[in-house]
Amino acid sequence: MSEEIWVIISFLVFMLLFAGVGMASIRVKKDTTDDYLVAGRGMHPALAALSAVSTWNSGYMFIGFIGFMWLMGYSAIWISIISTIGQLVAWIWLYKYIQNEGNERNIRSLSSLVANVKGAPEAKMAAICSVAFLLIYAGAQLSSGGKALFAMLDWAEWIGIIIGFVLVVAYCYAGGIRASIWTDAAQSCVMIVGSTLLCYVALTEVGWFSGLHSSLNSIDPALTSITPPDLELGFSMWVFAFFLGGLGVAGQPQVVSRIMTLESEEDRKQACIWFFVWQTPFLALMIIIGLASRVIFPESGSFDPELALPLLAMDVLGPFWVGLILASIFAATMSTADSQVLACTAAITDDLFPEWSTDHKKTKITTMVMAFVATCLSLGAYFSGNNSVFSLVVLAVYGLGGMFIPLIIVRMSGFKPSSQHSMVMMTSALVAVITWRILGLNVHIFESVPGMGAAFIAHFIMVFSKQDPWLEKLPSQDKMVAIGVGILLLIIPLEYYYANNAPTSMSSSEPEPDSMWKLTIEGEYIWTEETIFIPDGTTETFYFDVPYDAVGIDFTLNYSESNEGGVFTTCDDIQTSHDISELSSEFNNGPGLNDLSGKLCGTNDLGTLATYPNFAENDTYENHMKNIERLQVEKQDSSLAFNIQIDADTGTPLNGDNGEEISISYMYFRYVSHNLTQIK
Repeated sequence: MSEEIWVIISFLVFMLLFAGVGMASIRVKKDTTDDYLVAGRGMHPALAALSAVSTWNSGYMFIGFIGFMWLMGYSAIWISIISTIGQLVAWIWLYKYIQNEGNERNIRSLSSLVANVKGAPEAKMAAICSVAFLLIYAGAQLSSGGKALFAMLDWAEWIGIIIGFVLVVAYCYAGGIRASIWTDAAQSCVMIVGSTLLCYVALTEVGWFSGLHSSLNSIDPALTSITPPDLELGFSMWVFAFFLGGLGVAGQPQVVSRIMTLESEEDRKQACIWFFVWQTPFLALMIIIGLASRVIFPESGSFDPELALPLLAMDVLGPFWVGLILASIFAATMSTADSQVLACTAAITDDLFPEWSTDHKKTKITTMVMAFVATCLSLGAYFSGNNSVFSLVVLAVYGLGGMFIPLIIVRMSGFKPSSQHSMVMMTSALVAVITWRILGLNVHIFESVPGMGAAFIAHFIMVFSKQDPWLEKLPSQDKMVAIGVGILLLIIPLEYYYANNAPTSMSSSEPEPDSMWKLTIEGEYIWTEETIFIPDGTTETFYFDVPYDAVGIDFTLNYSESNEGGVFTTCDDIQTSHDISELSSEFNNGPGLNDLSGKLCGTNDLGTLATYPNFAENDTYENHMKNIERLQVEKQDSSLAFNIQIDADTGTPLNGDNGEEISISYMYFRYVSHNLTQIK
């Protein structure tokens, strides 16, 4: 069997394992909305924590984060370190409040938590906004699964998105959040095993850490700088955005729902330990894998950095492990998507339509509708070309964080905002996040800073204008000045260092056009043959389908004098013509197709067509990029035809010959992947 078949078998085995774990939750589920959305608040801390790791990272980590590491190099490590600190603060501080409020007020959605009562105007607004962002987020997860299947099995991305939709519906229908948490926990274990193996093999491939560093530096010195280039708004705020992003995890309904499944504060503390013990090594592995993928796949141009991890797995691992990695990516993205769909359901049934909150049937129908909408968004992003997983996740995460975190913090401080106050804060955050993205400023500072900043500014403007008694709880003026001075003492040296040490540019810039590179192509040859008996004096047509993924096609005609009876047989005359009017126009390279005429018994070349020209294995970067572009050119399924005419001839007048069997062999070449390495 081919390697692809083994990959598919391994993939299906692990997917069935994950699905079996999720379906097993049916045995302990209860047909109540409380069990469906928060697992009856009795989940084991380890399961909740591992689920939070898988849900939070999933497609973002495997696809989006790896792509970010590929682009940015060492400077992208800040997002892991600083956001982890933000997450730790969230677990210790914000989650305690969220858990207590959830238990005391019996709430199941984040939109209810930031309102004074369920169904209040601010709860409805929060529900609508969170549903919108969560559906974008869920769509990004489905896109991740589609990208993984495309990279590793060469299936069209939309197929992966549809498969993801089916799995999301299955998970949700089977056991709600309990099924999601159980499968997440299983996936977290497999993710660690697969990532560890991939990291080890990738490091050996690039020469361990010294080879990794030197290779990155040779590709682009900016990749080995701990600061990124061209930050027009400064380094400090760029880093601070990651802290707020980590803190903003407490504003992600699909993660917070895991906290709401815990029964006691002791459970939350245990879950916190499990979370960081599991996530920290996973982050380290992803950092190394992302950097190694830049060395193994150094070219930019048409290369999609978000496919780096699956392509790396295919390049360095055997088919069994490739299937495991693919199953881990796909299953993790699907379970995260179903968590987000369930969070949408909780927001809708608890805040938009409270009368549905105890109707189990309507709750499930709502879930199905949300899954369908998320799938439509993912397909829309795919067909429009706006399907960057990292970009979509960042928008959703920082949009939700900007809405919820400031409200949670002011409520924790003892301030009880009115409906109007809460809605103004959320609106300010949303407007800031969307405006920041439209203006393109997110390349300098991620949206968490303007989002949360706008919400807090709106809050303070309102409380100062009303001289609210809450102001008395603020630190004294002297303390505020001291805090400000402390912040400046931290910012000034950071900005001084950045001004003097930042790289001048990020050469996601391409290598020198005339630098020498070695290009090796991996592909698959598919061969078939068609035989037709053609009567004397007639013409028959051979039709051949050319699949969209073929980049080279070759035809050979073969016949012998096998039908003439008598002695002194003579080869029959043959005439051929071809019709390529239905063939993709991209097949404009190669020697071309031949028309034959004469007595040609034996094997005859009918010609070759390809989307790419013949090229030398060692050539300039510029020439190789043109070759790669031709190999990856998008096409539709097409076809072509050969018309074959036979005129029988006989060796003697006594011989009989009423035609001949003609065979045409057809071989096409499928491009799978390529490897481009610089010649030192």
